[in-house]
Amino acid sequence: MSTDTRTYATGKRKTAVARVWISPGSGKMTVNGVPSEGYFVRQTNQMIARQSLELLELVDQFDVRATVAGGGHSAQADAVRHGIARALIAADQERRPALKRAGFLTRDARKKERKKPGQPGARKRFQYSKR
Repeated sequence: MSTDTRTYATGKRKTAVARVWISPGSGKMTVNGVPSEGYFVRQTNQMIARQSLELLELVDQFDVRATVAGGGHSAQADAVRHGIARALIAADQERRPALKRAGFLTRDARKKERKKPGQPGARKRFQYSKR
């Protein structure tokens, strides 16, 4: 799915969906048109979003442009990491074993469990009174 020098991939986590384009460059990373440091306020989310590139030591070799929607900031950071990992593989299959071993290609399928009828939440029960 690569067009000229850009490579596209999609990453997901919970309800967050990230569309990621990587291209050879100097290491700039923009999320929704904002530098990643400005978009992901927490340091941990910035680190999570870059993990795929840091693992392969490609941080200063690719520019990343991502648009992400849905979910919260943590889920969006995970979705961006997933998308970057998939885009790196689309560009070069040799990178697959390292990313697979680190677990960055696995789609985290955990989602919020639905509320059940007859109880206040997904698992919690209404208080039981014997008398």
